[in-house]
Amino acid sequence: MAHQTTRVMGIVNVTPDSFSDGGRLATQEAALAHAMRLIEQGADVLDIGGESTRPGSEPVSEDQEILRTLPLISALRARWGGMISIDTMKPGVARAAVAAGATMWNDVTALMHDPDSLATAAELGCAVVLMHMKGAPKTMQDDPRYDDVTAEVVARLAARAEAAMAAGVARDKIWLDPGIGFAKTTDHNLTLTARLEALVDLGFPVLYAASRKRIIQGVDATAVEAGDRLGGSLALALEGARRGARMVRVHDVRETVQALKLQAAVANAAC
Repeated sequence: MAHQTTRVMGIVNVTPDSFSDGGRLATQEAALAHAMRLIEQGADVLDIGGESTRPGSEPVSEDQEILRTLPLISALRARWGGMISIDTMKPGVARAAVAAGATMWNDVTALMHDPDSLATAAELGCAVVLMHMKGAPKTMQDDPRYDDVTAEVVARLAARAEAAMAAGVARDKIWLDPGIGFAKTTDHNLTLTARLEALVDLGFPVLYAASRKRIIQGVDATAVEAGDRLGGSLALALEGARRGARMVRVHDVRETVQALKLQAAVANAAC
């Protein structure tokens, strides 16, 4: 049965080079208008990112990342009382974002990028998403290999959750993300999706994020452009929800909210 309380995290990338919408929200006005539109469409959480982590991406400085994200977080917090997530691997950016009104830290490195990350997460006391990734975004897709991708991802995230709790992060603040598309082939991503329950069984809420990713082109070779992947994005979001994800991170909020409503309605009709 579908998890009837699957929440939707809308993506707001204020970056010039994100794989799907890079450069489209180059001004604060455009970014704020987009964020407000996602809220109207039903987003429960907004994930604000100022540094692209797509395969091959170049890192940006902490100052640049803060400059891109903080004005938007402040403007958003002044207009909306919902959950705002900062998508960053830098503790300094997370600290500034939380001071500006963010309530979640979404870290693709599972608090491993900086020696201060764990202590900062504990100090901030906000929700934290620990995502699985091997290597760095610039080179992570060169030749990713696993003996058993599900077992390795689950074990690594379990260890990171333990490290976070040992550093003082409250257990009920921790979310886990299998890192679809991060140092993984299409087969790896499909296997992780099919076996998502193995991660759910650790007892932490799971965030599933496959929106517009290359896994879709891996199955449908015609989906070359990110904009051609709506059908695949919806299918994966529904599958993630069905297998226990408590939140899905998506670009297409209205369509995903509608799909989840229908999934839940059918599940309820079967009861």
